[in-house]
Amino acid sequence: MASLTFPAKWAAFFAAQAALAIAAGAFGAHALNGLVDERALGWWHTGSQYLMYHSLAGLLVAALSSYLSFHKAILSFFFVGNVLFAGSLYVMTLTGQTWLGVVTPLGGICYLLGWLLLVICLWRAKGYKE
Repeated sequence: MASLTFPAKWAAFFAAQAALAIAAGAFGAHALNGLVDERALGWWHTGSQYLMYHSLAGLLVAALSSYLSFHKAILSFFFVGNVLFAGSLYVMTLTGQTWLGVVTPLGGICYLLGWLLLVICLWRAKGYKE
């Protein structure tokens, strides 16, 4: 069996995070309903949404990595953003420790930095016909 290349390993990480987003969404909709208040369910839902969005974005960046000069940084920002943003919302929901809300914006900043780098890379990309 051939070893995975760098982008393929990242794609595997993001595919795993997408699977986690599906499982977490189902868990939130079925198991947490009635156990936590509506506000906490909202945190869980938001975490699951953003985890999925950025897992799919990570898969796209991994697929386009040969065209993107900063793909490693973009993938890192999306991955860390998922851990900090969705992770903090999940832990807040399960524990009620709302002080973790200070971590959530750090994940959001990682998301923004990843998207801005993606814009720059796509703007500068060669090989596309106008």
